[in-house]
Amino acid sequence: MKFPLHVERFEELTGLTSELHLAIGMFDGVHLGHKAVIDSAVSSAQRAEGVSGVLTFDPHPSHLFRSKEPTRLIMPVESKRKLLTSLGVDIVICKQFDRSFASIAAEDFLAELQSMLPSLKSVYVGENFRFGKGRAGSVATLIESGHQLGVSIFSIERVKLNGEPTSSTRIREELAAGKIELVNDLLGYNYRVEGRVTGGKKLGRTIGFPTLNLPWSPECRPKFGVYQVRFRSVGKDSWKPGVANYGIRPTVNQANENPLLEVHALDGTELAQGDLIEVEWVSFIRPEQTFESVELLKEQITKDCQIARKLSGQHG
Repeated sequence: MKFPLHVERFEELTGLTSELHLAIGMFDGVHLGHKAVIDSAVSSAQRAEGVSGVLTFDPHPSHLFRSKEPTRLIMPVESKRKLLTSLGVDIVICKQFDRSFASIAAEDFLAELQSMLPSLKSVYVGENFRFGKGRAGSVATLIESGHQLGVSIFSIERVKLNGEPTSSTRIREELAAGKIELVNDLLGYNYRVEGRVTGGKKLGRTIGFPTLNLPWSPECRPKFGVYQVRFRSVGKDSWKPGVANYGIRPTVNQANENPLLEVHALDGTELAQGDLIEVEWVSFIRPEQTFESVELLKEQITKDCQIARKLSGQHG
């Protein structure tokens, strides 16, 4: 097998004979707590000259149990896969979470997993991991099953920031509140967006602030507002400083259009419509607001740019 490998069905791994060290979880956001679990699996696999893997799920289990109010994900599945691979994981298994899988009794879960992954050597989970029918299973259940099946179970203590556990729920709350600096601390990297630049109404250009526009409406939306950002062509170039507005642009948007991410390059850019770019959010500057005129909007954008320059270490 050629690694890293991304699969959706266990059957795709029937040829795997190397010892498998498997981290299990939803891992939405791939934050610091998730990284601690995954790093443990990767380290064990490297020591044993085995293979490290991650078992994650799509869709989120809430779509099955709370279909009218499912959990809003921090990132799309493809972004999660990229991040997991960047942590040195050999195999990413993105298993469909359906009623059949959800109905497996907790005491049978590990045996079912081992039957589908015969080379399974060890399992890594967070200390609060729940699984099985009715979420009845806990780490203690896994350990009991592991003793019978010869599978080692590692539970990783929750990573805390300022005394509070790092969790995807906490990140969602802070993201909605615009606390992007705290979000970045919890993630262990800068919150990021990837997308293709589209054409706009070119209002920014007419008032002296041209923008790279990304139509973007994630499940878990950040607070509408103005942010200090940095951007670049995906996987290329060096990072460039910018200021971005994310929202519905109430001063100039009379059609109640969907949210848009507008990135203004502080030092100019050759990137244009059609280019694939990535944007990292660094600091929150102010909430989105409505201005009585375009002139007042222009004055405020000038101030926003000044603040962004200072935050990025630039002057002038």
